[in-house]
Parts: sequence; structure tokens; C-alpha cells
Amino acid sequence: MAEGLASPLSLQIDHRGRALITQNFAGLLSRVDASGTVSTLASAPGLETSAVTSRGGTVYYSQLAFGHETAVMMALRPGGTPRQIADIQGYEAKKNPDRVNHYGFVGLPQACLDQIPDDAAAPGAYTGIVDTHPYAALATSKGIYVADAGANAIFRISYSGRVSTAAVLPPAPPVTVSAELAAGAGFPDCVVGYSYRFESVPTDVELGPDGWLYVTVLPGGPEDPSLGARGSVYKVNPSSGAVKRVATGFAGATGLAVAKDGTIFVAELFGGATGSGQVSIVRPHRSTPKPFVALGAPAAIEVSGKKLYVTTNALAEGPEAALTVVPLKYSRR
Repeated sequence: MAEGLASPLSLQIDHRGRALITQNFAGLLSRVDASGTVSTLASAPGLETSAVTSRGGTVYYSQLAFGHETAVMMALRPGGTPRQIADIQGYEAKKNPDRVNHYGFVGLPQACLDQIPDDAAAPGAYTGIVDTHPYAALATSKGIYVADAGANAIFRISYSGRVSTAAVLPPAPPVTVSAELAAGAGFPDCVVGYSYRFESVPTDVELGPDGWLYVTVLPGGPEDPSLGARGSVYKVNPSSGAVKRVATGFAGATGLAVAKDGTIFVAELFGGATGSGQVSIVRPHRSTPKPFVALGAPAAIEVSGKKLYVTTNALAEGPEAALTVVPLKYSRR
């Protein structure tokens, strides 16, 4: 549908069927119309633009420093200029919701923990740190939900700008550390055989037909399948914050779309037999993903009517990514 995009990592189909896309590392908020014409809605050179969503004609998106020192939610009304409505980094610095999570080694003796060097690839044991990276967003009647890949949480932002925590994602299921993994991470030999809990990194949030929020999660640590296809889809009760895992086994789950019948489409950045990327499908009331269509390095994904919109070749270093449309003719059996 459109080419010449750079790092298109979030996507929204607006009420008029146009695609809203963030070209993250170029600092651009773009719109693609039905003819494939790409226009710029906002530009912030030197900042990352991310987490686009829309409601009632207003476009919402995030701007953040590349070092995550700042992160805000912006609003852009038709014919208007962008304005800040919420300070996401300020909330994270004050609340740090995933401080309740314990990451790192499970049951590792203190004598071994003391041997882990400061320059190891990951800490030995720690609780959630202050970090924010708004990655995807969803505007609803109850506010804007933000999947924050730094905070490991789902935030809710009211339209008046109040930030709160809708849910904290649990640590990823533990991985048993092999001798090879220990050597590669710079860990001492005494860690071999112990389990390590990586952070769960949310990358998208969508509303399902059951009223729950659906969230894709990268498993922390290596995001490629070197430790297995560890990406997952969780569902979050927006009222209580309860979190349940729906499906797992994804290689780089960078986005999801939920159809009206509950079918879940997941963009797997490193999925497929060759690891070059695919979209997988999880049918209603199932927990096992199945390959749906092979696409090169898919990132953001949305479903609208009988079409699936996917940003592809998202890892390209230059403006080589595209917006791809896939007709939906899948069986619901």
C-alpha cells in the first residue's frame, strides 16, 4: 500500500480507513490514504515518535528521548498543532509500577551472586527499575491505554492527562541457564543449571470482543529465538488489572490485532521457518499459534474489516519499510 517508510513500529487505522503510522527513529507521525500517498502530520527531529492511536478525529501519539529521559503523550486535533497532554516518564519515575517484580536468578546462592561482574549482560537479581518506552497505544472511551516496553506495564491516560497503572506484566517464565548461555552473558560457572527470569516487555495493546485488553509481550533478554520462541500474548482485565496468558511460542511478538470474532493475529518479527518473519494466528478459545502468512520482518499490525494491515521490513536501516495489506479469507472453523 505504501513504501519508503523508516522504522514503522506502530500503526492505527483511523475512522476514515486511513493508516496512521509512526516512523519511530525518524521522529515522524505519518498518514497513508487509500491511494497510498504518505503525508506528514507531525515531526520531531531528534526524538522518537511512537504509540499512535486515534479517537473522534484526534490523533494521540508519544514522543520520547532516545535515552528515555523524557516520554510524553501528545494530542493532535484536525487542523491543529500537537500539544502535550501527559508526562509518562514523570509518572514512571514517581511510581515505577514493576518494582513489585523480581527479575534475574531464582534461588541462586548469594556467594554466586557476588561473583557476577558489573559488566555482565544482565544483573544477577533485581526488581523493576525506572524506565519508560511507550511503544503502542489504544484510545478507548475510558482513556488511552499505553503498552510501555520500558515500564513493563500497561498505563491508562485519561483525556485530561492523568496517568495511572492498568496492569503490571509478570516476569517472563524462567529460562534454565546453560553453560553456553552463561559464557555468552559473562556469568560465572556457578550459575549453570539455575533459572533466570527476564522481563516481560509489552509491545502492543488491543481491545478484545470480551472487553479485556490483549497485549503482545517480548520475553526480555535476547528477543530473537536463540533461547526459543518465548513471546506471548496476555489478556488484561482493564477493571481489576488481572493478567492471564492466552498463548505463547512467538518469535519476536511485536504487535497484535484482534478481530471481532476473537481471532488474534500476531506479528512475529523473527517468525517462520527461516526466521525472516511471519504473521501467526490464534483462533478463538485456542492457545496454540499457527502460521498465517509469511512477511518480511513484520512489526505493527491492525485489522480493519476484511483487511489486515502490517508494517513490513521494519528492521531496515533506511527508508525501505512498507505498509502491506493482506486480504482476510481465513476459515473460522
